[in-house]
Amino acid sequence: MEALKILVTGSAGFIGHHLMLGLQGSRHTVVGLDVLNNYYDPNLKLERLKQQGFEVQNIAYNAPIQHMTYPSHSFVKLDLADEAGMEQLFAEHQFDVVINLAAQAGVRHSIAYPQAYVSSNLVGFANVLECCRKYNIKHLLYASSSSVYGFSDCIPFKTTDRTDFPVSFYAATKKANEVMAHSYAHLYNLPVTGMRFFTVYGPWGRPDMAYYSFAEAITSGKPIQLFNNGNMLRDFTYVDDVTQSILRLLTIYPSAGATAGSSAPYKIYNIGNNNPEPLLNLVANLEKLLGKQAKLDLKPMQPGDVERTFADVEDLIQTADYSPKTPLAEGMAKFVAWYKAYTAQQAAVV
Repeated sequence: MEALKILVTGSAGFIGHHLMLGLQGSRHTVVGLDVLNNYYDPNLKLERLKQQGFEVQNIAYNAPIQHMTYPSHSFVKLDLADEAGMEQLFAEHQFDVVINLAAQAGVRHSIAYPQAYVSSNLVGFANVLECCRKYNIKHLLYASSSSVYGFSDCIPFKTTDRTDFPVSFYAATKKANEVMAHSYAHLYNLPVTGMRFFTVYGPWGRPDMAYYSFAEAITSGKPIQLFNNGNMLRDFTYVDDVTQSILRLLTIYPSAGATAGSSAPYKIYNIGNNNPEPLLNLVANLEKLLGKQAKLDLKPMQPGDVERTFADVEDLIQTADYSPKTPLAEGMAKFVAWYKAYTAQQAAVV
């Protein structure tokens, strides 16, 4: 594989962190970007950056810092919505590939704070697209979400299914990203790959995600809220499988007409485990691994939620020769091992 100059946005986030680790030791020049906002504890993001090998005490806005071991890797604190800052970054580095993982996440949070999603997911993504156009990027890969499928009853979810009816504002912004990205692929012949992630979990995850908040509640003896009375199915996808999918798609540039009905160099993939599991299986795994029974607080379905997700990954298998396959029990064991070590470390610091 040729050596590339790669930008990874959201590099202090959950998936971005694992991707940055996966790129270490490669021939690529890599710049990680993150705004380090306080949607959840920024200290977790700083700890991820430490794990990546950056001296976090040196972080300042729009002032890149270099990796301590890999001089071809660097990090910059920057907001995607900062048009001038993004322009400066692209002009300076002349990237070959951009992997956009930065976004304001969270389905329920988007209902309460929609403006944050406009700034990051719409304005920020528009800046990414415009910089990719202006600086002739060879390939843009971006994170979408299984949430775009809404209440679809076509099982499993296929990328050819209609996704015109999002049921949360978060999902609406992700659908908007897909439409925006296609327009740039069509207008400017920009090769673009969209990745619809399905319930990603694992070590270094976000505290607002169900499996993480469940672990915290079970450990502390607090009840966990299970919506739709716990009758939910999720296609849980281990983070290392997601990282491997991205790395395999990195240099698979979509050709013109890669998507039926379009002449643009544009393609969307589902990144999921192709094996939906009851949410209660997740709870049972956590109970076993933590050695403690969960207290269940059964609730009705919440606005913006869907009952099930199920990824058809045939396109990913055919194109990238890869399919996420980590069993839930195996992935959760790795998460809990990390969770115990991390919480013990944090308690020792306090």
